[in-house]
Amino acid sequence: MRRSVRTAALSTTSALLLALAAPTATAAGAPAPRIDLKVLVVDDGGPATAAIAAELDGSGTPYTLLDLQQADRPVIDAGFLADTVDGRPRARFQAVVLPNDNPFGGGSAEMAALASYEKTFAIPQVDAYTYARPAVGLDVPFNGGYAGPLDGVRAQVTAAGKAGPFGYLEGAVPFEDNSPSVGESWAYAARPAAGADYTSYIDVPLPNLPGQRGSVVGEYRHDGRRELVVTFVYNQYQQQFRLLAKGIAAWLTQGVQIGAARNYFSVHVDDVFAEDDRWDTVLNCTPGDVDCPPGQGVQNPIRMTAADAQHAAQWSASKGFTLDMVYNGGGSEQYKVENGGTDPLAQQLTADRNDYRWVNHTYNHPFLGCVQDVSVVPWVCSKNPDGTTQYVTTAEISQQIGDNRAWGERTGLPLHNDELVTGEHSGMRVLPQQPDDNPQLTPALAAGSIAWLASDNSREPAQRKVGPALTVPRYPMNVFYNAGHVAEQIDEYNWIYTRRADGGSGICETAANSTCLDEPLDATTGYAQYVVPLEARIGLGHVLANDPRPHFVHQSNLAEDRIAYPVLNRILDDYASLYADNTPLVNLRQRDIGAELRDRAAWNTAVKDGRVTAYRIGDTVTVQAPRGVQVTATMPSGTVQELFLGTAAFGSPYAGSLSGWVSPGEFQDRVTLNLPTAAPAAARTAKAAPVQGSAPRLPLPVGVRRHVPYGTTR
Repeated sequence: MRRSVRTAALSTTSALLLALAAPTATAAGAPAPRIDLKVLVVDDGGPATAAIAAELDGSGTPYTLLDLQQADRPVIDAGFLADTVDGRPRARFQAVVLPNDNPFGGGSAEMAALASYEKTFAIPQVDAYTYARPAVGLDVPFNGGYAGPLDGVRAQVTAAGKAGPFGYLEGAVPFEDNSPSVGESWAYAARPAAGADYTSYIDVPLPNLPGQRGSVVGEYRHDGRRELVVTFVYNQYQQQFRLLAKGIAAWLTQGVQIGAARNYFSVHVDDVFAEDDRWDTVLNCTPGDVDCPPGQGVQNPIRMTAADAQHAAQWSASKGFTLDMVYNGGGSEQYKVENGGTDPLAQQLTADRNDYRWVNHTYNHPFLGCVQDVSVVPWVCSKNPDGTTQYVTTAEISQQIGDNRAWGERTGLPLHNDELVTGEHSGMRVLPQQPDDNPQLTPALAAGSIAWLASDNSREPAQRKVGPALTVPRYPMNVFYNAGHVAEQIDEYNWIYTRRADGGSGICETAANSTCLDEPLDATTGYAQYVVPLEARIGLGHVLANDPRPHFVHQSNLAEDRIAYPVLNRILDDYASLYADNTPLVNLRQRDIGAELRDRAAWNTAVKDGRVTAYRIGDTVTVQAPRGVQVTATMPSGTVQELFLGTAAFGSPYAGSLSGWVSPGEFQDRVTLNLPTAAPAAARTAKAAPVQGSAPRLPLPVGVRRHVPYGTTR
């Protein structure tokens, strides 16, 4: 059983990556060159180049973007690409990304300069999207190959791809097919040209040659140069690119990368021990909550049972996946008052307490922002006599935090007291009613020693400070808090996502972040056939985007029909089918996610401000960043950090390499990493290779607009 853990076994992938193209030794007596660990991205405005730039951004990898459409852009020549520092030749870029194999045109002096530079310093080049032809090591598509859409096709990692840059994948690379009426991908699949030194890494079946396959990603070696040739178009959000992005970056950097990327997935279950109000399929609102006028409808709340708790523990064990239980202790106490003094749910969950992580959600889930006036829909903030906003007090907020913490401690829950999720993320600003944070929140957070405060990613995707705390944005899953049964979920879904003419609310017709269904979902099949695949695709998209932000559902979704599990199962099962055992899901708790976001923000700011210097000389990597800013890097297995005295282990294994955050040691002002002896040495000076003709203009598919949930969150 593949399990979600924080570390993975070492593999040989990083060593194989290094062996792909080790630069040769320098000429006798010449100093080894300095290779600056920065990527040159030449952009023509196309989606493929933008996707690779987005991958570098997300990983924290330094790069220089050169816009071909900018009239006053720098000219690419020998002086732009290389110079001399302290008597040592310096390559300014460790790799080059081009929109195709030659975006400058035949006979271009800029392409000639790049070719000479790549050969001199053994610099790899990625052709982000190009046409299959002998100039890139492939036969033309009309000679038994294929030119056309790949929607729904399952590409495959070849044996060479598994042994090289794509060894973190299980094998299949499915291309998305989200709309039968829209072409979402286009490819030129072909076999290697006769006599070409071409190695295919990703291939697809050739429809015109049964039993044979054509390459869509491969490495072409020629004239002392190496190119990663990609012959399908993509954007940064498509699953096929997200699956291959890590391998493209690894090939590009030859496994020596400033920056890192992992696949994260954490799920918070809110309102544990409490009840959640239920959607009324007649009134189209939720009695007891603020979307129903006061007194309308009958409350019929949803609450987990002991059997639901048993199922949660069994599910968690079977998937090797830890849930975060975001709890309200007052919910259990209220249940006991109303049910003879006992709470079987609390007994079962606390018996299984060590199967989960636990997060304070306040004692009984009040709204902690302004004092709500719910006599109108939508609600408004109550006002003081002088017209100012009336806020919940510091004392009330502190009591909610402290009482819930004390309840958890009495019950034996393993807590980290610096984590907090307020009810409905309240206390922080919520538009349009409350444009500012509750000023009483900051002193309560300070008094409670709260360092990590959950926020709603759909409102505020960026981490920010709230008093002494940093926020941890959470993704709301479109599995509604007020639905325990599939029928309730679909009824509410149809209400939100169908037009007024189709019986819906029409919200989807006016909300900027939503689209409408073509027709209402079937009450019986709509959840399994539409909602589950869509929500799983969106969730998996976050996972594959190196995004550590947690997702959240509610305890109601683990009760009754247990409607959260089909979505979670789909995400976990799809991931397991796509990734090798050396690339497990990283399942972090709230405080660790917050720290990851904090460190990324500091690093990315330093990179964008030009305050990071990183280079390699021989088998030594040196990185200098502002004091207090940790360095993120991905290096070959066997890499160690050089200290003032001795060495220390670097990073932890993931996807066949070592990666992690690292800081200078004592008495040091920079990070020095020593690569294993198998790593490439310095490049030699060599004669420039001839430049092939310019690449042809390629078609781009029409993009498909993804259905974006409007959502009902709490």
